[in-house]
Amino acid sequence: MRRNTPIVLLSVGHACVDIYQGSVAALVPFFIAERSYSLAVASGIVLAASLLSSVAQPLFGVLTDRWAMPWLLPVSTLLGGVGIALSGLSGSYALTLVFVALSGIGVAAYHPESARVARIAGRGSHRAMGWFSTGGTVGFALAPLMVAAVMSVGGLRWTPLLVLPALVGAALCLPVVRALQQRQAAGPRTTAPPAGSDDVASFVRLSLAVVFRSIAFIGLSTFISLYVRQRLGGGIAVGTAALFVLYLGSTVGAVLGGSLADRWDRVAVARWSYLVTVAAVAGVVWAPGPAVFLFLAVTSAGLYVPFSLQVTLGQDYLPSRPGTASGITLGLTVSIGGLASPAVGALADATSLQTALAPLVAMPLLSWLFFRTLPEPGLPGADLPGAVAAARSGSGAAKPG
Repeated sequence: MRRNTPIVLLSVGHACVDIYQGSVAALVPFFIAERSYSLAVASGIVLAASLLSSVAQPLFGVLTDRWAMPWLLPVSTLLGGVGIALSGLSGSYALTLVFVALSGIGVAAYHPESARVARIAGRGSHRAMGWFSTGGTVGFALAPLMVAAVMSVGGLRWTPLLVLPALVGAALCLPVVRALQQRQAAGPRTTAPPAGSDDVASFVRLSLAVVFRSIAFIGLSTFISLYVRQRLGGGIAVGTAALFVLYLGSTVGAVLGGSLADRWDRVAVARWSYLVTVAAVAGVVWAPGPAVFLFLAVTSAGLYVPFSLQVTLGQDYLPSRPGTASGITLGLTVSIGGLASPAVGALADATSLQTALAPLVAMPLLSWLFFRTLPEPGLPGADLPGAVAAARSGSGAAKPG
């Protein structure tokens, strides 16, 4: 397998998985239209996907710190797709929550192990991790288009068609899984020592920054479609376009973040990104007319410039537990943002969507405040978890303990 092929396959596979994270928010307007859900009730569907992920991802991270489980990549991809595919088939709200939660478990199982595998495959490159993260944001961006296309055919009863990306993603994971198994079979059986001591205090501050970033992004992704339709007086196409811009801007931010981090340190890049995002979110909430699309694009890019950087920072703050770090930065802290969605929905039901979205302006500001206190891990030879350092030296079978 060529040097860049695993990252390419993992990036596309990541897109196929994160389609299902984006699909949850994209399905909300259709659940409201076909089942007459209130905003608060509909946002509970987002909560169902987020709640189990918030608990499950760190647990899967702990497991991947103990054992290499690359087989989780295709299995979890299929689980994520099957849950969303079944979500529209029953009129029961309880069953809908169960199926969406099932998808959330699949997404949760995927991310910690995929982040570990991707960093090994990318040999610790920030640019490679940026491309891996970009795959996920592309999946987010494609989700509203895919959901709208399927819903236009026959509504929620056609959700089984949404399983197709999962089938593709699972197939693409298999060559990478086989390559890792062959490398492990050919390599030494020893376990690499941790690359440095854990900095738990910095990791906790990083996690809090990611929580506030997540509240802003998930809050916008859940309600921006309805909000832009209200502001501009358009139909479903206008709302879908707003969600697409939100997700598309995130792909630009993910690539840009990896490139900037190859020139400047990750903490500085994240700080400036969050400062820019404060003004951009304010523009989304209060700017008049079509200008909302411009501010939306800047917002999504600004929130995603730090995304892959936060994952690798977490791994570097906890070098002895990179799977746990990935499970928290990719899972628990991100999913907690979904817990705020029902509160935003309830406030919107009581007042207006504009009033409910206004507090989101403060979220990137809080993230910036936490990043102001963070150091850049810069000890020579200690910027990578043990498995990645081993991969660079040619012993890719090594697994951090």
